Amino acid sequence: MGRVHTQAYARVPHHFPQLALRTELVTVAEEVPGRAEQAAEQYGFASAVRDWREVAADPRVGAVSITAPNFLHREIGVAMAGAGKHLWIEKPVGLTADDARAVADAVAKAGVQGTVGFNYRNAPAVEAARDLIAAGDIGTVTHVRIRLFSDYAAHPDGALTWRYERERGGSGVLGDLASHGADLARFLLGEITSLTADTAVFVPERARPTGTTAGHTLATGGAPGTVENEDYVSALLRFASGARGVLEACRVSVGEQNSYGFEVHGTRGAVFWDFRRMNELGVSRGTTYQDQPVSTVYVGPGAGEFGAFQPGAANAMGYDDLKVIEAYRFLRSIAEGTPYGATLTDAVRGAAVLDAMARSVESGTWVDVPTA
Repeated sequence: MGRVHTQAYARVPHHFPQLALRTELVTVAEEVPGRAEQAAEQYGFASAVRDWREVAADPRVGAVSITAPNFLHREIGVAMAGAGKHLWIEKPVGLTADDARAVADAVAKAGVQGTVGFNYRNAPAVEAARDLIAAGDIGTVTHVRIRLFSDYAAHPDGALTWRYERERGGSGVLGDLASHGADLARFLLGEITSLTADTAVFVPERARPTGTTAGHTLATGGAPGTVENEDYVSALLRFASGARGVLEACRVSVGEQNSYGFEVHGTRGAVFWDFRRMNELGVSRGTTYQDQPVSTVYVGPGAGEFGAFQPGAANAMGYDDLKVIEAYRFLRSIAEGTPYGATLTDAVRGAAVLDAMARSVESGTWVDVPTA
């Protein structure tokens, strides 16, 4: 994610020349020996350090990207805000809603801007779907299904990294993928008021890595250890609007690669989105109700920030483009002093949904989602 953020900063002027604010790559921090220096050489950072605290203390730095593992989000986020740095921080912003709230409070107290990496809401097709729903084009929303299936942890030889530890990785697939699902649900349909959830671990043991890891590294020969957090989660949702929902996420889905999407049904139609066909929507609307057809709509320059990337509908955008949009909105927030895009408030409310899922699993009951 550090690479993705860095490349996004570089591309912002290409796609959003109207933004007067420009970034300068001042310093990069990475505790693994040699990595920061490599990044500095590759991307043009002026300096490289091992300790993120040096970044917080650096008067040259006005804004930071926090792409560290989840258990470090709170400490780094609070410290950076306290040092007067604007934050672009990856989701889920810590391990719990309390962690996210601590960062949000620090940002508010410091008067800096805070943008959160909920990238899927930035897809122009998703923004178009939200507008369509809000305009009542599919009638009153009755129910939604959101899925996030991936195979990044499906291999039994996947290394037992921090990601699989409760203390450092938090709630597993809840933080990794369901956090995106909760944000999409809120972005499209509004607040979730209550839910019931179930989780499972399907790969209960993995080998500890014998050396430094990056990404989803495979490891063999290391001492076996227990996977402490969830591979799978499903939840039934109730929204403040009265709509119902199903959210399902899994990190060990063999045969599924970034199979993310949603199906929103209303009293007069429906809208469908699949991340693997990111620039398309399936739309059904009309007054026939039964046997009503679904049309494929290719979003174009009128949807979200599509026009900053492509000249016409059916020209594809990709994942990295979503992060460029995110970087632009972060920098625009700084330039104008007004939040654009997903904020720390979104992170807190999304984390409250994840915490409610964990409580529901423990109790085996429906639980309410706090509103503050």
